[in-house]
Amino acid sequence: MGRTDPTEPDGPLVVHANLVSDLAVDPEERAVLRAWAEQAPREAWLLRPGDVLVSPVPVAEEFLRYVCGLTGVPRDSVTVVVPPGDDTAELCRHVVGAVGGRPLRAVLPTALDGAAIGLARALGVPVAPYSSVAAAEAALGVTGLLNTKAGFRSAALALGMRLPDGLVRRRDGVPAAVKELLASYGRVVVKPDRSAGGHGMLFLTEAEDTADAPDPWTGDGLAPVGGPEGLWVVEQRIDVARSVSVQMETGPGGTRALFCGEMRTEDGAFTGYLSPLPDPAAHVAATLEAWGHALGGFLAARGYAGPFGLDAMVTPGGEVFAGESNVRRTATTTPRAMVTRLAADGVSRAGAGGPVWATGKVRAPAAYPFGAAVERLRRGRLAYDPARGEGIVLYAGPPPDGLTWRYAVIAGDHAGVARYEELLRAAWAPAPGGATARSGPPGSRSG
Repeated sequence: MGRTDPTEPDGPLVVHANLVSDLAVDPEERAVLRAWAEQAPREAWLLRPGDVLVSPVPVAEEFLRYVCGLTGVPRDSVTVVVPPGDDTAELCRHVVGAVGGRPLRAVLPTALDGAAIGLARALGVPVAPYSSVAAAEAALGVTGLLNTKAGFRSAALALGMRLPDGLVRRRDGVPAAVKELLASYGRVVVKPDRSAGGHGMLFLTEAEDTADAPDPWTGDGLAPVGGPEGLWVVEQRIDVARSVSVQMETGPGGTRALFCGEMRTEDGAFTGYLSPLPDPAAHVAATLEAWGHALGGFLAARGYAGPFGLDAMVTPGGEVFAGESNVRRTATTTPRAMVTRLAADGVSRAGAGGPVWATGKVRAPAAYPFGAAVERLRRGRLAYDPARGEGIVLYAGPPPDGLTWRYAVIAGDHAGVARYEELLRAAWAPAPGGATARSGPPGSRSG
C-alpha cells in the first residue's frame, strides 16, 4: 500500500519532511533541529505530479523550479505546504486544498514518529508503506528503540554483530564508565543515547583522566540532553580507517539491501557520502548486508516496514564494527533516490552497476543567490547535464548564509566523482587577484 520507493509513480502522496523529529535527536538539541530543518527542501526530489510536500521551512521557488526542471515534473502540479504552527487540523485543510479534493494515497514521512501518525490519521490515509495508521502506530516502539544507541547495542549483540566494548549508563554513571574503559583501552567515545550525525559525542583519552590526575574527568562537556535519567553509551574508541553504511528496506515481504557507501565525517560528524563503496572498502559490503538482513528481520518481526540504515567502522586491518542504526529515511536516502531518478531519465555513462555519486559541502567565495550559484556551475560546465548523465546538483537548495552549499555529484566512476569535486573546489575557491578559476568536466578541455 502506498509508494514505498518514491522513484515509482504512485500518488498523490503527502511527502512529510519531518526532519525535526524527536525520533532522531533529543528535543533539547534545538540548534541541531534548526540546522536539520533547513535541509527539508531536499525532499522536493521525491515529488511526482500531484504530490504535496509538507516542509518545516519554506522552499525557495527558484530551487523548486530547478528540481522540477531536472525531474520533468510540471511545477504547477506540485505544492509545498509549511505547517501553520502545531495546528494539525489547519495543516490538513491546507493539504486537502492543495490537491483540490482528490483522494490522497498516503503520508510518506522522513521518520515514523507521532507527528507522522497524527497527520495521517487526521487526513484519513495510511502511512506508507503500512496498510493502516494502526499498523504504523504499532511499529513506533521498535522504531524508537532502534534509533537509540543503547537499544541498538542490545539488539546488535543479540544478533551477533561485532561491536566495540562498551557500557550504557545514566548521566551520573558516565565518569565511572569512562574511567573503567580508559583503563582498558586508553581512548573512549561518549555518545548521547538519542542523537544523530555525531552531535553531542565526546572523544576522551587516558591523558585526560588518569588515576593520578589532579582533576579527573567528572562529566564536563556532556551535552545538556536527556536530563539526569538520560542514557549515555561509553565505548572503546576504535581506530577507524573508514566509516561505512548500508541502507536497507524491510517489511512483510522480507529485507533487501538498497546501497552501500562510505560516510565522510569530521570529528565524528557526518559531512557527506560516497556510493558505492570504493575498491579498498568494497569487501565489507557482504558483512554490512548480512548484519542489515539480521536487523531487518528483527524490525519486521516487531511490525516495522520501510527504510533503515546501519552504520559501521572499518579498522586499518579490515575489521568491521557495527556502530548504530537509523530507522528512518537518512541523509543519504533522498540523494540516492534523486540520483536513481536522474540516471533513469538521463543518458548515463555509468557501468552496469549504475552511477557513482557523492554528497558533500563546498564553501563559495561569496554569498550567491541560488540562480547565480547554478549559473556558476553551468559556466564551468560542472552542472548536472542529462545529455552527459553526470555533473553536480545543488540538491538541498540555497543555504541560509549563501556560502556553504550542499552538493551531489554524479559520474560514471569513482575517478569521475573525484575529478568533479576537485574542479568544484577549484572553481569556487577565491583566486589570487580576484580572478575566477576556470574549469571543465572530467575528460573535457577548459580554456
